[in-house]
Amino acid sequence: MKPRSPLLPIFLIVLVDILGMTIILPLLPFYAEHYGASPLVVGLLVATYAACSLISSPVIGNLSDRYGRRPLLLISQTGTLIGFLVMASADSLWLVFAARILDGLTAGNLSLAQAYVSDVTRPKDRAKAFGLIGIAFGIGFLIGPAITAWMSRYGYHYPVLAAAALSATSIVATWFLLPEVPRGGLSPAAGEADDGPAAPAGRRLGVLEWRGYLEFFRRPVLSRLLVQFFLFAFAFSCFTGGFGMFAERRFTWHGEPFDAREVGYVFAYVGFLGIILQGGLLGRMVKAVGEGWLITAGFLSAAVGYAALGYTYSIPMLLVVAAVSSFGSGVLRPALTSRITQEVGRHEQGVALGLSQSLSSIAMVIAPILAGLLIRAHWLLAWALLAAAASALGFILAAGTKPGTGSSS
Repeated sequence: MKPRSPLLPIFLIVLVDILGMTIILPLLPFYAEHYGASPLVVGLLVATYAACSLISSPVIGNLSDRYGRRPLLLISQTGTLIGFLVMASADSLWLVFAARILDGLTAGNLSLAQAYVSDVTRPKDRAKAFGLIGIAFGIGFLIGPAITAWMSRYGYHYPVLAAAALSATSIVATWFLLPEVPRGGLSPAAGEADDGPAAPAGRRLGVLEWRGYLEFFRRPVLSRLLVQFFLFAFAFSCFTGGFGMFAERRFTWHGEPFDAREVGYVFAYVGFLGIILQGGLLGRMVKAVGEGWLITAGFLSAAVGYAALGYTYSIPMLLVVAAVSSFGSGVLRPALTSRITQEVGRHEQGVALGLSQSLSSIAMVIAPILAGLLIRAHWLLAWALLAAAASALGFILAAGTKPGTGSSS
């Protein structure tokens, strides 16, 4: 009897985890401001989670190599659940910080899911399998913010409780549906051992493993791609970390400032555009113009969109500008990730992807704090131009980076 593929359970688990994360994304600034947080403190709150994740994710990844993916995934999910419950019951700002610290210190759901997919699929099937995670991201970024928009009208703690319920559902699905990867690398999906080199599981370097970082940054083409990935992550984190506070101060709906509901709808709109882009359009564009040109166009689109956002005062214009910037962010992550994996040998792909995830976490530490500082000073245009400047620098680097042939070492 052919073993049941674990890809459907892991897809459902990732989807539920993404839903929980994207419910919190548009809500967090308003939730923190409810307890007296300034824009700078909101930025510090976002950065705190990212900093804790930067420290903990390599540790959790290494423990999963030793004790198995499924047990560590359950621990990570449990930490997320407890963090949501603490946040939902918070009656002061320090408890909100405690909730994000706990969630960050046990963060690793998505990187563990990537590692699991790598474990249970043959090398030739892994690109398609990782595509399932991309689909889960797209669906999550549409539905999660929409849940926040709908539920926040009844109170800010209701979306958090919904995120907690989804997290509990993810734990149940992992416990009952997800088989453990057998020792020795036997793949439940493939039904055979994989003797080939390790595939892109996303193993992350520790915070202090500087020699590991430098090894990759010594390669000219790869180093430029990694810097471009950091600039993309910085601009995107600046936008997501500051947009709620920016919109609250810039836009109104029926005479009232934007709240979690309106911001949730905007994020859901961006998620919808992302699904359209990922649903076949991106692949056609890659075949038509290549990843190098697509990265260049993505940075240009993001720079124009973020800069235009600073001069936007109406909701119709906001939707247009969001569409322009979302095209940039929608193509840059997959295209840059693909180019990075092409520039390293297969045995290095996991560490290279882990390095890009670490760079993303570093960007998520720095960018929200700067966004909070600028918005606290009511420099809304400067906030938008900061994200645009990072994207413009990425455009300059991308325009000067020749497509590589990849490495087969």
